[in-house]
Amino acid sequence: MSSLWDHKPWWCQPWSIVLTGLVAITLSWVVLHALWFTALVTLGVSLWWWLFLVLVPNAFQQADSDSLES
Repeated sequence: MSSLWDHKPWWCQPWSIVLTGLVAITLSWVVLHALWFTALVTLGVSLWWWLFLVLVPNAFQQADSDSLES
């Protein structure tokens, strides 16, 4: 079985997704000092992480294993 990350460029690897999210959260606080805005950014980043670091890799792995069974 291949890994989803073998097919992705460097800017779409788990480390870059996590780093970009952390930078977005940090900058939202450093620039605005608004807790409500940083909370919204954190929620958006968390959803983004969940989608691209959990759901998509699981779907890829499931599709890959389904194709091996066929």
